[in-house]
Amino acid sequence: MFQHNRLDSDLTFFQKVKNLDFILLFSIILLSIISVFVMYSTDGGEILYHTKSHFIKLLIFFPLMLMISFFNIRFWHIISYFFYFVIILLLIWVSVDGIKASGSQRWIDLYFIVLQPSELMKICIILCLAKYYHRLKINDVNSFTSIIIALTIIIIPVILVVSQPDLGTSILIALSGLIILWLGGVKIKYFFISFITFLISLPFIISFLKPYQKLRILTFLDPDRDPLGAGYQIIQSKIAIGSGGLSGKGFLKGTQSYLDFLPEKHTDFIFTLFSEEFGFLGSIGLLVLYIIIILRIIRIGALSRSNFAKFFCFGFAFAIFIYIVVNLSMVLGLLPIVGSPLPIMSYGGSSMLATMIGFGIVLSAKINHKQTIS
Repeated sequence: MFQHNRLDSDLTFFQKVKNLDFILLFSIILLSIISVFVMYSTDGGEILYHTKSHFIKLLIFFPLMLMISFFNIRFWHIISYFFYFVIILLLIWVSVDGIKASGSQRWIDLYFIVLQPSELMKICIILCLAKYYHRLKINDVNSFTSIIIALTIIIIPVILVVSQPDLGTSILIALSGLIILWLGGVKIKYFFISFITFLISLPFIISFLKPYQKLRILTFLDPDRDPLGAGYQIIQSKIAIGSGGLSGKGFLKGTQSYLDFLPEKHTDFIFTLFSEEFGFLGSIGLLVLYIIIILRIIRIGALSRSNFAKFFCFGFAFAIFIYIVVNLSMVLGLLPIVGSPLPIMSYGGSSMLATMIGFGIVLSAKINHKQTIS
């Protein structure tokens, strides 16, 4: 076994290329190309700021993803806790001296990039807990100490992100972490107890919400209570999606988008624009592409001999699924607006960077799928 692991860790460049999951890789490329055209549409059929910026980010982050994939999967196992610690420090930095915009303090200026550390934490929490449960003995998984340590790993960044305030991202971080606990073997009864505790404490939690967060919940329950104010965005989103019909109005022909009825169409509401222009069939096609990506990630996790790689791949696949479900539910009015971008499609450097890092680690797991980690 030792000899096999040594040989597997010394793969040549061409062996690494051969071991790549080309279906996953081409699916990511296709999704990236679609995102550029949709971003071009948000700019009114011109190559303006959002299109240029989105395209440049793809040109930088896609090669970065490939570079990450050629690192041995053991490297990501080794740096997992360090990566978590660095992102925690960045979140503290945001709280102390972050950039304020629209009532939130979520970004830090690193000169070469304006970074939103909470987006990176979505990946980091999966990586950190994957290592934690990889090293944990089966008999210790459901011990009080082990569960408390795992929950602490989740709660610290959640509290820091909530304080920004960014309730939506904090919920996504918590869900990404909890799925690793479930994959790690934590008994369902503990999740049930936690859920009941959450429901009981919900009125107390709501009392700490910011006024605009409470308004989003009320708007979700009844968008028509303020159709020209708080409910405007979700009402226009539903109109745009419904007007797309079966096959859509056509590329660059979305009236809701082009007449500026739809705010934030380049970020969280990018699916609304896509659905208006390409209709139900186009939307189904996009979802099928996402499903292919998720299934390939799950397949890589299933093929991996390392529990660390399995935990990360399964956790990342679930995270991508949750991001998509939350975003689509949000633009369809099935969930309150929480600020959840659609992976790769939505405009946003930090979100794209985090997603590409995740894809890179998954591809690294595929290249080194025969390798075990002690």
